[in-house]
Amino acid sequence: MDIDLLIKIAGIGILVAVLYQILTKAGREDQAMMTTLAGMVIVLAIVVQEISSLFETVRTVFNL
Repeated sequence: MDIDLLIKIAGIGILVAVLYQILTKAGREDQAMMTTLAGMVIVLAIVVQEISSLFETVRTVFNL
């Protein structure tokens, strides 16, 4: 596992948390929630790509 992946996910998490706080303080709870959901979707897409890469590696190693 690459450290870049963890840094990328942590960066997205920090950015989403800051945006959530700013939008909540501004009274835009709906946009804050949408920002949180968008951040979760982005992180989920990154994780799915990594899992796909893992399965491809396993397939190659075991000649499946």
